[in-house]
Amino acid sequence: MKALLKLISLEIRKNKLKSLLTGAAIVNLAILAFMILVIFIDQSESEGTFNTYSDVFEGLFVFVKAAYLIFASVIISKLIIDEYKNNTITLLFMYPISRKKLMTAKIMIVFIFTFVSIIVSSIVIGAILLGINYFVNIVQGELTLHLITTELIKTVASAFYAAGIALIPLYFGMKKKSVPATIVSAVLVTSLISGGFDQARLGNLAAVSISLGLLGAGIAFLAIRNIEHKDIA
Repeated sequence: MKALLKLISLEIRKNKLKSLLTGAAIVNLAILAFMILVIFIDQSESEGTFNTYSDVFEGLFVFVKAAYLIFASVIISKLIIDEYKNNTITLLFMYPISRKKLMTAKIMIVFIFTFVSIIVSSIVIGAILLGINYFVNIVQGELTLHLITTELIKTVASAFYAAGIALIPLYFGMKKKSVPATIVSAVLVTSLISGGFDQARLGNLAAVSISLGLLGAGIAFLAIRNIEHKDIA
């Protein structure tokens, strides 16, 4: 475990991934601005979408999840696909480091970043929206401790599945050794599970989220298992 943590730390420093925090901050500001705009516009409609706190939390999570699923594909491209495309992975494989451990470290960075970012972003942006609503009182209803607890549990569970789903583009990126294929596949998956507010979303179905999360985990497992024999040319 110590060796894996060291590899993760080295990958973060080598790829200057601390800059992702700046990107995440920009993403969160964009989501916050969009949510404020949508909520205010929604109030002018005869039948609003965000009538309750539950509606607001659900809408927020949809935006956060969609943003970080695509963000994860960018990280996959930077950590893995680019190195295969430019053949710099060959140099890495010359070091006395297990290929499986190296790939595991890269995939763990994507999974952990996506998981933590979705949770932190949902909580921070949600808290800001609640603070704004305290003064303008747009969203009606009572905010109870039970509702907050329920939403937090749901967010953590959904973030875990989403982090698994975020690994699905790895298959398309590795197959084509293509950054565009990686990102486009992420956009397609995101559109599939996050489309629409007024109709049932696939992402709201637990069975679908679990299945896609397991699919992403399976793709990651195969990428790690086959790395010792995979042609890097």
